[in-house]
Amino acid sequence: MTNDTNQPEIDPDEAIADAWAAALEEQKESEQGGETHSGMEGIRRMSPEDFSGARPEPASDVNLNMVLDVPVTIAMEIGRTRIPIRNLLQLNQGSVVELDRLAGEPLDVLVNGTLIAHGEVVVVNEKFGIRLTDVISPSERVRKLR
Repeated sequence: MTNDTNQPEIDPDEAIADAWAAALEEQKESEQGGETHSGMEGIRRMSPEDFSGARPEPASDVNLNMVLDVPVTIAMEIGRTRIPIRNLLQLNQGSVVELDRLAGEPLDVLVNGTLIAHGEVVVVNEKFGIRLTDVISPSERVRKLR
């Protein structure tokens, strides 16, 4: 049989048979070239030193759509303090807890516990919000993790 380009048409069964024959021939050649260890040809033990210089190849076609719907926790922190449990148990309505920040200092914006920005409190339609005044660069965030 021929197709429109006058080249013989390849039977799919023959193509599969040819592929198997080539694979079996390749296996036979590799077995003749060295010892066989019950199906473990070409496998060698690796040590941690083998990976010391290995760097993952940069992904040129990174698909960020995979992570865009992952939920994260975002928190705005006015300040912190440490108090003994004795004092914590004595807190009641109207108690004042002194924080480590001065009035007017920017708030910290944390995503999953990592500082990503600073901001100031604003009121929009009778709801609190935060206006970002300074966003931490990605390189700065990585440096703080170390």
